[in-house]
Amino acid sequence: MTTTDISIAAAEAHSAHNYHPLPVVVATAEGAWMTDVEGRRYLDMLAGYSALNFGHGNRRLLDAAKAQLERVTLTSRAFHHDRFADFCTQLATLCGMELVLPMNTGAEAVETAVKTARKWGYKVKGVPDGQAKIIVADNNFHGRTTTIVSFSTDPEARADFGPYTPGFEIVPYGDLAAMEAAVDENTVAVLLEPIQGEAGVLVPPPGYLAGVRELTRSRNVLFIADEIQSGLGRTGRTFACEHEGVVPDMYVLGKALGGGVVPVSAVVSSREVLGVYAPGEHGSTFGGNPLACAVALEVIAMLRTGEFQQRATELGEHLHGELALLAAGDAVDAVRGRGLWAGVDINPSRGTGRAVSEQLMARGVLVKDTHGQTIRLAPPLVISKEDLDWGLGQLRDVLGA
Repeated sequence: MTTTDISIAAAEAHSAHNYHPLPVVVATAEGAWMTDVEGRRYLDMLAGYSALNFGHGNRRLLDAAKAQLERVTLTSRAFHHDRFADFCTQLATLCGMELVLPMNTGAEAVETAVKTARKWGYKVKGVPDGQAKIIVADNNFHGRTTTIVSFSTDPEARADFGPYTPGFEIVPYGDLAAMEAAVDENTVAVLLEPIQGEAGVLVPPPGYLAGVRELTRSRNVLFIADEIQSGLGRTGRTFACEHEGVVPDMYVLGKALGGGVVPVSAVVSSREVLGVYAPGEHGSTFGGNPLACAVALEVIAMLRTGEFQQRATELGEHLHGELALLAAGDAVDAVRGRGLWAGVDINPSRGTGRAVSEQLMARGVLVKDTHGQTIRLAPPLVISKEDLDWGLGQLRDVLGA
């Protein structure tokens, strides 16, 4: 047996089978490339579901982490530490908001947003206790906690995990009329992904986000934008909402905020909204820890230059131009996306999304399938045009296009 076979067999024997990874065992990585235990190199076209927007082993992020590792890594929120104020100030400024509530994972941040919206509804809007309603979209993916899967429409994520948390209404994504019909006097928030990532990089129709913003403002409802995958440069803007000139009431951030180095997430909003909390009502031992803050501060500094947003814009235009040529043939049924992010629906005659992913892996390109026939392309924003073209060439060859 090879080293790869032994490693995969051990993983299969001793880990829960809650994932179905491709049969590759990564040992090292740099930039947009990963190397497995056998020494084979692979172009990473997934970037950790956007957690690795700045690439593997980004020197600025590693240096920030190493420097902080020598100083202090955790105090808990029982005490202040010297990176916390800068982190909160800089992230609030980046978002054009006032307050930051840091957590660790994206799902924790979504849970925090749900709790915040409910508490705001009771304390500020005056919704009767226990009656708060949050409107979400079908095909959403906000995480996998018991509350979050309660408003999922994905059977794989939801089945067998009940009883489910009440207080959510699901409407079709992109349907503003359905959203308006669902809003009532007890609605405290609308929670949306500006682009639905796990669903296959679904981009809403033009004007949808602006319409949701206008509706929520007029009805005294919070607009919560889950920018965990779509934010921090991925679509060519700092936030995907910016493509429609929209500023939500609350950003939910994660993944790229930790640069692929440590888990960092946050809810960012106004003083009126996040100011509803009193000590002891919500928290996290590791949320806002010194190591996380040090890395996230470097991420924020990198985003302020605009370099990565510009790369996502320029390379994204090239990516979508090449994919449009594929979609003109019979190998691809549809292509969607924005910036350096795309969902590609594979024609069933060319196999499933999983089969195409495995064939690409054999050629040195790593992608991930979703919902049967779709593969997602989300390379690190540091990828070169030459490497991107090489990866797309492998996709064309696999599809026989």
